[in-house]
Amino acid sequence: MTDAVLMEARDLRRHYAVGGGMFGKRGTVRAVDGVSFTLGAGDTLAIVGESGCGKSTLARMATLMEPPTEGELLIDGAPTANADAQERRKLRLSVQMVFQNPYGSLNPRKTVGAILEEPLIINKRGDHAARVAAVRAMMAKVGLREDQYGRYPHMFSGGQRQRIAIARALMLNPRVVVADEPVSALDVSIQAQVLNLLMDLQDEFRLAYLFISHDLSVVRHIAREVLVMYCGRPVEHGAKEAIFAQPRHPYTRVLLAATPSADRRARPVAEPVRGEPPSPLAPPPGCAFASRCPHATDRCTAERPELREVDGQRVACHHAEAIG
Repeated sequence: MTDAVLMEARDLRRHYAVGGGMFGKRGTVRAVDGVSFTLGAGDTLAIVGESGCGKSTLARMATLMEPPTEGELLIDGAPTANADAQERRKLRLSVQMVFQNPYGSLNPRKTVGAILEEPLIINKRGDHAARVAAVRAMMAKVGLREDQYGRYPHMFSGGQRQRIAIARALMLNPRVVVADEPVSALDVSIQAQVLNLLMDLQDEFRLAYLFISHDLSVVRHIAREVLVMYCGRPVEHGAKEAIFAQPRHPYTRVLLAATPSADRRARPVAEPVRGEPPSPLAPPPGCAFASRCPHATDRCTAERPELREVDGQRVACHHAEAIG
C-alpha cells in the first residue's frame, strides 16, 4: 500500500551542451527529456532500459547531485529548484543512494565502523558512544556480524560489501533510496540475497525505492511499478504485473523477449530489431525507436508519440492498441 507521496518528478529534463572549440560545432545531448513519476512510502519504481537511455542521469537528479535543466523535482512536497543551501542540505538527508560497484564506493582506507559512522559525524548526530551503537545496530540489520566492525572493505565478499553500502545509505534514516544497478556487479547466487534484504528493509522502514536496472528478471522480483526509457524519454509506464503480462510498446517487448527465462512460453514474442539507437545529438523528429521498429509507419517518423493511457498503462506509441 502506497502512503503519502515522498518524491514527485514533473517533466524532468537534463540537457548537456557538448562540442564547440575552435572548429567544432556545439550541440545538445538530451540525456533525460521529459520524465514524470510519483513515489510513495513503501513503493518501488524501477527505471529500465539499455545503456545510454538516461537512467543514471535521472538517478543523479533524484539525489540532487545534478539540477534539472527543466521540470521540477519535489521531495516531501517541497520543491528543490529554488531551495537555498541549507534547505538542499536538509532535503538531501531524505534521499540516499546505493551505487553499482560496492568496492569502488567504499573507502579502502577506512574500517566498516568508520565508514558507517562517517555520515553521522558529518551531520553531527549524537556523541561517539551513540554513533557506535547506531552503527552496530545497523550492521545487525543488514546481516553483518559484530566482529566485522573493525575490518576493511577488501576483507569482505562482493555481497557483504554491498550490504555495507546499503547500511551506509540507511544511517541517516532516509525516506527514499535510489539504487543504481545495486546487484549487477554481484554473482547471481548473491543477487537474490541482496534483493531480499532490500525488500525486508523496505518493509521495516517504509522506504521508497527508485530502482535503476537493465535486468528485467531483477525488476520482476522487486518492483511494483516499471518505467521503461529509450533515448532519454519514457516509452511505457505502469504496474509491473501489467507490463510483464502485456507490454504495449515494441521496445518493451524487445527487452522482455531478450530476458533469459526457463519457460520460453512466459516471454513475449517480439520481432528482432536492427540498427542502432539514433544519435543523442540529432534525435529524430518522430519516435526515436521508429528506425528500429517493425511496426513503424510514416506517422511514426513524422510525429513524436506522447505517453497516453492504454488499458491502464501509459504508452508512447501510435500503434499500442494493435501491438498489445
